[in-house]
Amino acid sequence: MVVTSSARDYINRILQDISGMKVLILDSQTVGVVSVVYSQSELLQKEVFLVELVDSISKSSESMSHLKAVYFLRPTSENIQFLRRQLANPRFGEYHLFFSNILKDTQIHILADSDEQEVVQQVQEFYADFVAIDPYHFTFHVPSHYIYMLPAVVDPSTVQRFCDRVVEGLAAVFLALKRRPVIRYQRTSDISKRIAQEAAKLMYQEESGLFDFRRMEVSPLLLVIDRREDPVTPLLNQWTYQAMVHELIGIQDNKVDLKSIGKFPKDQEEVVLSSEQDPFFKANMYENFGDIGMNIKRMVDEFQQVSKSNQNIQTIEDMAKFVDNYPEYRKMHGNVTKHVTLVTEMSKIVDERKLMSVSQTEQELACNGGQGAAFEAVTNLLNNESVSDLDRLRLVMLYALRYEKDSPVQLMQLFNKLASRSAKYKPGLVQFLLKQAGVDKRMGDLFGNRDLMNIARNMARGLKGVENVYTQHQPLLFQIMENIVKGRLRDVDYPFVGNHYQQGSESTHLMSTRFCNSFSITLEVYYIHYTDSTSKGRKILIPVLPIHKKFELT
Repeated sequence: MVVTSSARDYINRILQDISGMKVLILDSQTVGVVSVVYSQSELLQKEVFLVELVDSISKSSESMSHLKAVYFLRPTSENIQFLRRQLANPRFGEYHLFFSNILKDTQIHILADSDEQEVVQQVQEFYADFVAIDPYHFTFHVPSHYIYMLPAVVDPSTVQRFCDRVVEGLAAVFLALKRRPVIRYQRTSDISKRIAQEAAKLMYQEESGLFDFRRMEVSPLLLVIDRREDPVTPLLNQWTYQAMVHELIGIQDNKVDLKSIGKFPKDQEEVVLSSEQDPFFKANMYENFGDIGMNIKRMVDEFQQVSKSNQNIQTIEDMAKFVDNYPEYRKMHGNVTKHVTLVTEMSKIVDERKLMSVSQTEQELACNGGQGAAFEAVTNLLNNESVSDLDRLRLVMLYALRYEKDSPVQLMQLFNKLASRSAKYKPGLVQFLLKQAGVDKRMGDLFGNRDLMNIARNMARGLKGVENVYTQHQPLLFQIMENIVKGRLRDVDYPFVGNHYQQGSESTHLMSTRFCNSFSITLEVYYIHYTDSTSKGRKILIPVLPIHKKFELT
């Protein structure tokens, strides 16, 4: 169940069976699908000499009959119309059409009627309608993913398009993995229920034949849950490598744009962070920031040793050896430069914004009691000139989520302080958060202070101590995963859709768990990785719509 392998296999099959010079034509969604699993040099090896967007191709009339056109598109009405117009006046010698999801019969008829000159060689469905960020982590890049939080002001058709896109993406994932899941959803979330029911209808009724794979001993689980059940995790500073890069700089489709934080040489303005292409990143993406510095130092030391050996060129044989090893040497140099730059820039941001002090208070708010001490700590940080406006806002949000029922007077004081210090961020933003994700909207025991078992667990954890005061908080997702693994996820809270129940023993469940109607945070991805590594025979996938950092919540 590795989504990166599935997506890459599809792209391989698209390109390797079509010989000769090719132009690869993508849309705004599939360009991300391809870019995270295939490099430009690999495309060249497959004789792809040009990559274009379908809307750009439509504006050109230049004949390229010597090239074969390979289209990889989402089966949207807009893309079908682009193709219809392009087939009416074909510019390429051959047309090979691949779609990332299920085609409708009407769309197939439109394409057939448009191919009057019979240039279309094939039409196939290759189910890679997702961007595979990591082996068990992917996104659909759904625009306006937050609209479900505003049902009163959003047109119902917009909500329906949102649900359709999520269901289509999930269908593609399970078709790529050749599995049909049993489906559960969060009882208190209408949008989760809607997505779960529509996914079940597609997989078990409308396209049941397409999903009729060989019966497995174990049924995968598709669990649809709501971001609003855990509003705390997105508000916290992150301290593992991948999470920090995304939080402090930003990662989009495994690319980091350094231009947003300063001036860099042109070849360093954008760098790639991919666990599939970068062994150092793969080994360290979930490591704490303090450990990363030491690991990078070791990598720098190794590179310096290689550099010294390359400087000692005395014979023709030495020169030949250097030339043979030069591509690897250059790659190593680029990798060292990339990681040193990232860690250096993040260290500056941490110091400038006093993030260690901010993070310690965040963790206290998320994990511990002590209302009086929390109020004093938040007030002091609101008065600190080095703390950013957004960090101030998030601190007040965390305090409000923790103590919304306990300290209305102190909460109002923080509202007033926030308004005076950060004019851009009004208290109404905090109140909106409480309205959407406050205690009355949540089903679970987010802070571990309502359920006797959770209280006992927190007490035991406190007595044992924590390894790192900056990473005490565990996302609610981790608790849900533990409950699934142990067979404790209550049917009344997370009911099944229809009569399709899970098969197989609890010790061998293959699980595919989804945040479908909101976004995930890279900290949650870390805990998914941890659960995978400690749960034999289980793999958990997590999609994101999209991968968020805390600044984007406001």
